[in-house]
Amino acid sequence: MTSQRKTIAVVAAIIVKEDRFLATQRGSGEFAGGWEFPGGKVEPNETPEQALAREIKEELGADISVGRHLVTAEHDYATFHLSMRCYFCNLLSDHVDLLEHSDAKWLDMDTIDTVEWLPADIQVVDAIKASGLPSC
Repeated sequence: MTSQRKTIAVVAAIIVKEDRFLATQRGSGEFAGGWEFPGGKVEPNETPEQALAREIKEELGADISVGRHLVTAEHDYATFHLSMRCYFCNLLSDHVDLLEHSDAKWLDMDTIDTVEWLPADIQVVDAIKASGLPSC
């Protein structure tokens, strides 16, 4: 017998600066302490790009430009299915505040595996390894 999990559509930002990208550590909730690419749920009547800009403003107090789509990560968690559209992004200023996360790190290709990524975000890391970071 198979159960139908609710699908949650989210977006995530691979914020690139020079040859590094921003990883954030969840500050609360079921996955607190895990590392992820920042982002969140797409609201009704929002494009993925609009949702990503809004979420990054809410989570990091930062404005971004949304670039190309890298990968859509699909992952079955215990109680839901996550569909996460991931985009390369650039900060429009150097100002970032951790409004919802407990920590953040700028990682590069040599340090990409030094944090404990959440399961869905591992697919994004694999896609970055396969494609590399765009030069910004």
